[in-house]
Amino acid sequence: MDGHAEEVARVGARAATYSEIFAMTSDKIKLYQSSGSPNSRRIRIFLAEKGLSVLQVPVDLGKGEQQSEAYRAINPRRVVPILVLEDGTAIGEVPAIMRYLDEAFPERPLLGVTPRDKGLIAMWERRAELEGFAAVMEGVRNKVVGLKGRAIAGPHDYEQIPALVERSVLRVNNFFADLNERLRQVPFVAGERYSAADITALVTVDFAKALELSVPADQTALKRWYGNVSSRPSAAA
Repeated sequence: MDGHAEEVARVGARAATYSEIFAMTSDKIKLYQSSGSPNSRRIRIFLAEKGLSVLQVPVDLGKGEQQSEAYRAINPRRVVPILVLEDGTAIGEVPAIMRYLDEAFPERPLLGVTPRDKGLIAMWERRAELEGFAAVMEGVRNKVVGLKGRAIAGPHDYEQIPALVERSVLRVNNFFADLNERLRQVPFVAGERYSAADITALVTVDFAKALELSVPADQTALKRWYGNVSSRPSAAA
C-alpha cells in the first residue's frame, strides 16, 4: 500500500460512516447562498462532490436581501455564501468554508489527504481563484449596469471603472491559455485527482460567459477537461 492509500485508510478509520455523518449534520448546518452567485455555486458543487446535504437558505441578491439587517447580523460583509454551524458560528469566504467541510467530513476529500497533495491543491485552487475567478469578477462588476456603485462586493460602495473591463478580458484569456498548458500535462487542475481546484476553475469558465468569453477551439486540453468536469453530476448543483 502506497503512502496516499495508507493515509486514506487512516482517515477512513477515524471518520464515521457517511450515513452517520449525514444523519448527524444534514439538519444542523445552514448554507446561506444564492442561485445566481458563482461563489455559492462553488460550495454547492463542493457539497455535492462530498455527498453532503445541508439546509440551504436562499438569499435574493436581486432584491437586496443581503443588505437587510437580518442578514447583516449573520454576515456583516453582506455577501454570500456563508455557512452557519449548529452553535451559531458563521464561516464566510469560500476557501474557509471548503476547509471546514473537508476537515469536519473527511470522507471524499477534495483538499487533499497527504501534505503533498494538500499543498498542491491549495496552490492550484489559489491560482484558479486569483488569476481566473477574480479576473472575471472584476470585469463583471465593472461592466454590468445593475452593479453601478457596487464595483466591489462587500459592505462598502465603489464606483465602476470601465477601463478595467478590457484588462479583465485579457487576464481571463491569459488564464485560459495557461490552464490549457497545465492540462496538457495532467488530467485535473491539481494533478491526477479531481479536487477543489477543478471546482473553482469550472465555475470560472462558466462565469466568464458573462464577459462573452469561452474556451477557444484550439485549446484542446482545456476543452477536454471542461467536458469531463462539466458532465459530473455535481456540476448541476
